[in-house]
Amino acid sequence: MMIRRLAATLSLVALLCQPAHAQQAAVPLPARDEFAPARAIIADVQKIVTPNGIDETLVLELGGARQVVNIRGADRFNPILIYIHGGPGSVEMPMAWSFQHPWEDFFTVVQWDQRGAGRSFPLNDLAVIAPTLRLERYRDDAIALIEQLCARFGQPKVFVLGHSFGSAVGLALAQTPPDLLHAYIGMGQLIDFRENERVGMRQTLAIARERGDVDAVRAIMALQPYPHGAPFTIEQADAWRKYANRYGSLAGLRPDADFYFNSTKLSPLYTPADLASWAKGSAFTATTLWPRLADVSFTSLRRLNVPVAFLLGRRDKTTPSEIASRWLNRVAAPSRTLCWLENSGYLPMIEEPGRAGPWLHYCWYDLLPIRERGASSASMRVALDCLPAGS
Repeated sequence: MMIRRLAATLSLVALLCQPAHAQQAAVPLPARDEFAPARAIIADVQKIVTPNGIDETLVLELGGARQVVNIRGADRFNPILIYIHGGPGSVEMPMAWSFQHPWEDFFTVVQWDQRGAGRSFPLNDLAVIAPTLRLERYRDDAIALIEQLCARFGQPKVFVLGHSFGSAVGLALAQTPPDLLHAYIGMGQLIDFRENERVGMRQTLAIARERGDVDAVRAIMALQPYPHGAPFTIEQADAWRKYANRYGSLAGLRPDADFYFNSTKLSPLYTPADLASWAKGSAFTATTLWPRLADVSFTSLRRLNVPVAFLLGRRDKTTPSEIASRWLNRVAAPSRTLCWLENSGYLPMIEEPGRAGPWLHYCWYDLLPIRERGASSASMRVALDCLPAGS
């Protein structure tokens, strides 16, 4: 899950060393927006210029809350792919420029800042929003979003890609009647929140002992009995993850994910004020929602009525991939697909984009009914020819 402490690093306001709670206070913005020229260049490079292309940012009402979505694609008649971001509260819209553009040749890609998060954070009364922050509400918001998008684009169904916390929303969504989804795609897939924490902590503790990292061993051991019992707080999750991240949990072959978080500074869709709002929204959402996720589990779910595909980083300890792969092996579904990215942790879409992108295109080709593929089928065939054998 994208943790609040990490989300804080996204800001341009020197939050790198502050505790997560500090983000709730008003923070000064830099006097000069030094990254504005770079954002303008990236926006120009990524400009949608195709005749049927689309690039829109909208405010939609979903479940009584105003929420921001960005819609981009080379052909508005392509299938819709909704990216459900993680966190809770860690939006993907400001990073999307760094990995999403190739997807837009085959999908109309929707980035959605969920209630209480990102650019949606300042649009609603927090006192009203806070009691609604529950998994079921996010699922219902996603349903409302799908219905509005299908009506807007004249399409019967959508693809959904859920990442981290968003993958729990995605699985909850995949249990609804199958007339909403072509397929569900999970990345950084969560199956059971307590088990996820237990396994991640165990793996991190083992590495700490191997490396003789005494401070890490002491800090992680001091968290017990977490994740069992109460309390179940984001502070406890942050406390062990700061060591896991150092050992390559977020980015499988790096000691941190600064390259990922710093990419937000160049986003054409996020201003410095938006980034500061994100830091505050992430703190608010994670603090409020995390305890309510303690007993969320899909381990008893044995059947889905839609195709399901998982894209998993082999080195991921934030959402340990072996939990998801075991679950996928025993669930019944119209089809099941698993792709391992050996050099990735929690962020395969940006750690190995040259593999993650074609695999996502493969899901498009393999899971979309032939009658709905449209004119892009020929170019998809070219993309599939680049896939490694056995993918």
